[in-house]
Amino acid sequence: MKAHGTVFKYGDNVDTDVIIPARYLNSSDPAELATHCMEDIDKEFIHKMHKGDIIVAKKNFGCGSSREHAPMALKAAGVSCVIAETFARIFYRNAINIGLPIIECPEATRGIEAGDEVEVDFDSGIIYNRTKGTQFKGQAFPEFMQKIIEAEGLINYINRQ
Repeated sequence: MKAHGTVFKYGDNVDTDVIIPARYLNSSDPAELATHCMEDIDKEFIHKMHKGDIIVAKKNFGCGSSREHAPMALKAAGVSCVIAETFARIFYRNAINIGLPIIECPEATRGIEAGDEVEVDFDSGIIYNRTKGTQFKGQAFPEFMQKIIEAEGLINYINRQ
């Protein structure tokens, strides 16, 4: 399983209120949430975003409230993967539960810039920066996590069992 896209890069402590502002939480429709994704940190994100693009961030991505809306908005917006130095624990769980691939790799967050073309191989954990010709080793997804992501989330995975 792989992801490939153009990078949007952010810093430390990108919280769930920035990923999807609280004023939009009256909706649980992923398509509606996607239209407001990242707007409080990057007003142009949703207009520049193409299906398959990748977010790279520094420490503690997804901190803040424990709402599932944040990874849902990213996935619905077309984000194929989030690479960060570290993730907030509840965001990590929510992302996997809804089928949004995420990978921790501090070296990649330092070696990848906004606009770079990046490919991620979830089987091996290899992150290849096509723009710079460099690669990084993140943690490969365990087989059960890959199955959850392939099923588009934990509920679909369980229903298929």
